[in-house]
Amino acid sequence: MSQQQQRAQQQAPPPSVPPPPPAGEHYEDDYDHEPGPVLIRTQGLVKKYGQRAVVDGVDINIRAGEVVGLLGPNGAGKTTTFYMIVGLVAPTAGQVFLGDEDVSAMPMYRRARRGVGYLPQEESIFRKLTVEENLMAILETLPITQHERMQRCDDMLLDFGLDHVRQNVALTLSGGEKRRLAIARALVTSPAALLLDEPFSAVDPMAVYDIQQIILTLRERGVGILITDHSVRDTLSVVDRAYLICEGKVEREGSSDFLINDPVARDLYLGPRFSM
Repeated sequence: MSQQQQRAQQQAPPPSVPPPPPAGEHYEDDYDHEPGPVLIRTQGLVKKYGQRAVVDGVDINIRAGEVVGLLGPNGAGKTTTFYMIVGLVAPTAGQVFLGDEDVSAMPMYRRARRGVGYLPQEESIFRKLTVEENLMAILETLPITQHERMQRCDDMLLDFGLDHVRQNVALTLSGGEKRRLAIARALVTSPAALLLDEPFSAVDPMAVYDIQQIILTLRERGVGILITDHSVRDTLSVVDRAYLICEGKVEREGSSDFLINDPVARDLYLGPRFSM
């Protein structure tokens, strides 16, 4: 039997979550509880390069148990806004708050210690380590016992449908498995908020669905999630609401249904023929 055949036999089903919504409906239609307190918010966020304001007075917020999208055309300022929230780019003016704390000048690693998880667009796993070693490498940095580390590792592997490949080198994983491992790594520290940069890019449709399932489960557990992604349909199908940024400003904010049917959103970004 070939290695590929052996691998197919070992393949476990993805985590169990709600089925996809009927055509014309969205995941948020089945979300039956209110979001919690504000975890992250920006106030008058500005970023200038020379005299050009790439981001010009952006106010957004993410609550516990809520999935928020950050959308906009290329060059609109959404990625720069996202990176200022992550801590990769320093704002020219304005503020980023975690709860009531101003973290505008705080580096990314300190934001992480305060409960902000981050999944970059680029592959962020250790390719030559096993799946289990990838998680343990992060868990070793936490002030918990070895027993607690192993227990948390086991739980994460089961939650993300990776237990059957725990001893596999990460380099050999499929695209969807790599993305699930990357998300698991971002969550082993139990962050209150998770920032996802292009989570649906470069993976097949089944893997996209798996990632959407994970996002829904995290939302039910009270995690606040911010997504920026060029895959508009995949993003709008899973968010509670989204911000549309154009020319450095928030032009529209609302639910997926609102944005899909809003003439301004269609004119600025979605286009006249966009549908879900």
